[in-house]
Amino acid sequence: MRSSPRAQDARSLLRTFVRAICSVVCAISIQPFTVFGQRVRDATVTVKFTPGHPANRFIPSHALGAGIDGHDKGTVDLQLTPPNIQAMLSAGFKSLTYRLRTELAGDTWHWNPQGNWSNAEGKQGYWVSDSKSAAPISYSYGYKLPRRGNTIDQADDDGFSRLDDGDVHSFWKSNPYLEREFTRESSSLHPQWIVIEFERSEPINAVRLLWGEPFATRYQIQYGNFDDVSDIALNPRGTWRNFTRGEVHDGHGGEVSLRLAPKPIRARWLRILMTESSPGGPAGDVRDRLGFAMREVYAGVIDEKSQFHDRVRHGADRANQTTIHVSSTDPWHREIDLDEGVEQPGFDRVFQSDLTNGLPMLVPAGLIYDTPENAANEIRYLRERGYNFDKVELGEEPDGQYLTPEDIGALYVQWAEAIHRVDPNLKLGGPSFQEILPDDEERAVKLGNSAWLGRFLDYLKRRGHAADYSFFSFEWYPFDDVCEPVAPQLARAPNMLSDSLREMQRHGLSRRIPWIISEYGYSPFASRAELGIEGALLNADIVGKFLELGGDQAFLFGYTPGYVNRDFPCTAGNNMLFSMDDRGNIVHRFATYFGARLVTQEWLQPGDKVHETYPASSSVRNRDGEELITAYAVHRPDGLWSVLLVNKDPKRTFRVRIRFQDLGKGSMSSLQGPLDTYQYSSAQYQLSDGKDNPYPIRADEPVHQVVQSTPAKRPLVSLSPYSLTVIRGSLSGCESCIGCKNIQLTNRPRETLATRKKLPPRLAIP
Repeated sequence: MRSSPRAQDARSLLRTFVRAICSVVCAISIQPFTVFGQRVRDATVTVKFTPGHPANRFIPSHALGAGIDGHDKGTVDLQLTPPNIQAMLSAGFKSLTYRLRTELAGDTWHWNPQGNWSNAEGKQGYWVSDSKSAAPISYSYGYKLPRRGNTIDQADDDGFSRLDDGDVHSFWKSNPYLEREFTRESSSLHPQWIVIEFERSEPINAVRLLWGEPFATRYQIQYGNFDDVSDIALNPRGTWRNFTRGEVHDGHGGEVSLRLAPKPIRARWLRILMTESSPGGPAGDVRDRLGFAMREVYAGVIDEKSQFHDRVRHGADRANQTTIHVSSTDPWHREIDLDEGVEQPGFDRVFQSDLTNGLPMLVPAGLIYDTPENAANEIRYLRERGYNFDKVELGEEPDGQYLTPEDIGALYVQWAEAIHRVDPNLKLGGPSFQEILPDDEERAVKLGNSAWLGRFLDYLKRRGHAADYSFFSFEWYPFDDVCEPVAPQLARAPNMLSDSLREMQRHGLSRRIPWIISEYGYSPFASRAELGIEGALLNADIVGKFLELGGDQAFLFGYTPGYVNRDFPCTAGNNMLFSMDDRGNIVHRFATYFGARLVTQEWLQPGDKVHETYPASSSVRNRDGEELITAYAVHRPDGLWSVLLVNKDPKRTFRVRIRFQDLGKGSMSSLQGPLDTYQYSSAQYQLSDGKDNPYPIRADEPVHQVVQSTPAKRPLVSLSPYSLTVIRGSLSGCESCIGCKNIQLTNRPRETLATRKKLPPRLAIP
């Protein structure tokens, strides 16, 4: 029986009303984390994929790791207690890298305290650690170099140059491994230099040099006026100009005074470039007779009365001497040169702990201030002990020490030959770059570390050793200015990483070898942002973007508990997951810890199965075109899609719709329930207002919601300001909303139908 028109109209109105109610209920039910009282803006995140053709494939247990490093004496015992190790492991990182602080301190490394001196009677000379040890190695140490030339180092920075220390009996000497006896090529290909850096340009027309042995028989005095200190290593055309009377062809050593120009020339930089060395030298080890040695340098003005006025400050500490940079340093040292301020955890202690999770550890070998025999014995020791490692990183931060790529290349070749005589199949890489940011100077020829890498790779290739470079590693601390506003920095960060790697590729970096971030964090300097929610956002952004770009491994720095530091008056902080008290007890967990767990345990499926990552983009951008919401999508081995969302806007909430565009089929789809959704924001974490020692006054777990929805309705996710969110579920192509179920809300992660997995326990840390 047909209904009357009035009855049909009534039913039509009822259907319309029901659909409206359904739409409202559905919209409310599938919009977790709604922030009431704030203006919510709509946004879209689009994941573009072609099944089977991801941007990258990776295994979480391999790809996501953390690092341990050297510290002040006594710190290792405080950090590596069993409770602290369990706390570190609860963050979910699996792979481990061992960082070498001694290399940054300008020290040579006794990785095994037992070993042999080249001058055994005098307990001095060139050191080689034993390839065996009667007892497990719990600690290892650095030794200061008495022939040091650099005023500045990258660790405690408590040393000084012997070139202007005021002591004519001490001296700097260059590295003998850069001479033809070891490089098997002309020493002219590895000229050595001393660079004097004045605080401001000074009038110069004379130098006074006190040579040691061996001395330079051919050298040139030059001056420069430029801004970027890294130019002293890359030496672009036009960096240096010769003094008209600064070239010496037949030097005889001893004390030399040179009038460089008729009139003083103002110079910010002064360089002594040495190309030929004297024969002979001290009796004994041949390495003592190779290179160049200088006792003291003076530079200034000879006035009309023939009086010399020195512009170099001389003193036996950094604060009281003019800054000196040198091309290399002789690794010769003595037993009395133990650097008590630098302590590395012993190899046995690390490998026999749970920190490696049974996976291969990325191990270092000293390069810049070491010997190839010491590195080779290190590999012998580790192999004989049966420890799991497959890569060795040769050297750390040569760019930060302004060393030339050709000199590092010459050392790299010698170390590779020595190590491969022990283990021909071991993969070698590095040296780990301090940073890889592109050159932003306004000049025609762009330099930076991309140019450094290009020259380094070219050196290896021309000497038939290109195959010895098996992986590329670099540190990533994108922001030096910790006094700048944080929000603009967070917005810039992903593009900075993309642009930097693109520039490295332009200069020869291959996609066929693994790319490794050997350390990452907010800044190399202490910052409040490192302890706040901003640090968690940046760390997640770094990992997500690097994996999307094809990265192989990324190692978080600050794995071990630490202390709040201050480098500038404007802020205090540290790259760390935990703080500890003076007895080594963990006191606080920071946002970086919770963010790490969200990434390792919820975004990714823990374990050793392959994940696929696909590019994603958002519609939310600032006026510079930078994404304020970044998204990273993975297809997990359990069949679920998981999207990591980073809202870097400090004030605005966004209601985000996630859509998946199949580029092969040309179709659009969305996630269907049950959807596991996690969010971490200021609602769960808050840092105290204290400037000197900020600490968390709220440190809760991420909020977890389970959304039951039909395939027909695309879920909307409300992203709080400064928040980190994970949403995961299955993919559906349906577009209509049929009905909705209630949201389940918990305050801590738990097993759901969508996960069916067991999380590592969260430790009961205050």
